[in-house]
Amino acid sequence: MISGVRALLFYLGYSVATIVWGSFSILFAWALPYRMRFAFIIGFWTRVVLGWLRLTCGIRAEVRGLENIPEVPCIVFSRHESSWETLFLQSLFYPQATLIKRELLWIPFFGWAFALTKPIAIDRGSPRAALTKFIELGRSRLEAGIWVLLFPEGTRMPRGELGKFQAGGAALAAATEQPVLVVAHDAARFWPAHAFKKTPGCVTLRIAPPISTAGKSSKAINEETRQVMAGLIAELEAEVEGARLTRRGARNAEARG
Repeated sequence: MISGVRALLFYLGYSVATIVWGSFSILFAWALPYRMRFAFIIGFWTRVVLGWLRLTCGIRAEVRGLENIPEVPCIVFSRHESSWETLFLQSLFYPQATLIKRELLWIPFFGWAFALTKPIAIDRGSPRAALTKFIELGRSRLEAGIWVLLFPEGTRMPRGELGKFQAGGAALAAATEQPVLVVAHDAARFWPAHAFKKTPGCVTLRIAPPISTAGKSSKAINEETRQVMAGLIAELEAEVEGARLTRRGARNAEARG
């Protein structure tokens, strides 16, 4: 009951923030230079929403591997299993161009404002043309000093399950020879995909060391990044299991004592 009320409060605040700030951004942010525009639209909005999430649902975050983030923007392969990472990563890698399906830009308020931040919107109904466009726009964003973020599995995956990596991200990395950062987290423990209720706790996000792509084929890049992602997921799951066993051991010791 309480978790449902807290989730309802979050979504009410989330909706109000999106409508109000989206409308305000559409009216005024277009006149700002790109980096200021991104900070104005995305930076402020995500911080408000994540702060409200922590206040209402008790979900916070711990980032490990910040020292692995290079000074020059590159390509980010992120785990996609919740709506949480679509918010949090916007403020971690700034400014960024996210690979999205173009239909997201049609969403009232959110999509209209998001379009002003130069995401890479593609038509998934035309895979060949979408790949060509992605490489072209991805290259131009990287050359402009903008992070390129994508979810290599293409869709949200169940917790702990690793799907097939699509070719687009690796093709961009091979074409530009830019490093790839692999990011994984356990947000689905607290904010499962397509779930209304949320569980209080601390999301752990891990960033692996950059993967060099110079001279590598897209197939080799895909395989290497997938192995790194699998390792991060396994480490996160092992930590969760270890913590569970520790708590059970403490309860058993308390019961015996």
